[in-house]
Parts: sequence; structure tokens; C-alpha cells
Amino acid sequence: MKKLLVILLGVLFLTACSNPAEGDNEVTADKVIQAFKDAGLEAENPTDLKEKEFGNTREEGKRILVPSLGDDAGGRLFKFKNKDDLKKAKAYYDDLGNSSPLFFSHTYAKDNFLLQMNGDMKDDQFEKYKAVMDKEIK
Repeated sequence: MKKLLVILLGVLFLTACSNPAEGDNEVTADKVIQAFKDAGLEAENPTDLKEKEFGNTREEGKRILVPSLGDDAGGRLFKFKNKDDLKKAKAYYDDLGNSSPLFFSHTYAKDNFLLQMNGDMKDDQFEKYKAVMDKEIK
């Protein structure tokens, strides 16, 4: 009986060591932000967003700074719990931008992620952020 127990524990140990831990491959806001940086894009000083920004509809919310756009300018990266909540948040930013050029911002949704960046960013620069998200989020 002891031999069987030792063999069983050995098999369990080898199985645990050979398979990555669940969630290791999960894409997170931090992983996407690091991918931005790895691609040479500005995504400085990531900080958690306050709960009031889409509250319990999101899993994660990070604010990033893009120094080339000016002091305190940048954007937000959200990971939502579902696509419906993501669509509502994207519509919020898009509608705000349509109401006045003063409130325009770039938005891009991929899977359950939403990137919202300052409207002063040039379109071709925003395309680089989108390309990184397309590569990082499968």
C-alpha cells in the first residue's frame, strides 16, 4: 500500500511540474501593458483605476501615462467580465467623443479588453497600440 501511495504521489508531482499552473497563460492588463513597453511604446506608471470607472463590470482597470502627449496624458486599459459590458463602456467613450471634439479619444476593443487613449495621440501611433493588442490577445 505504501508503494502505491509513493508511486501515486510521484505521478502527481511530475504531472504538476510538467503542466503550467492554471492562469499562467491568462492575458491580464499588466501583461498587455508590458507588451506595449516591449514594443517600444509608451505605457508609463500603470496605476489601478478607482472603482467608479465602470465598477463591478470590469475585472481590471489600469491608467497609463504617455509622456509624449504631455503631463498627465495617456489612457486606460480595461478588462471586462463580458462583451456586453465592454460594448457599453466603448459606446460611452465613443459617444462622448461624438458629442464634442474636445472629448474625443481613441478606443479599441479586443476580446474583453478595451483600450482608451487620449485623442491628441496621432492615428498612426494608436495603430501601433492596436497591433500589440492584436498580437498579445488571442
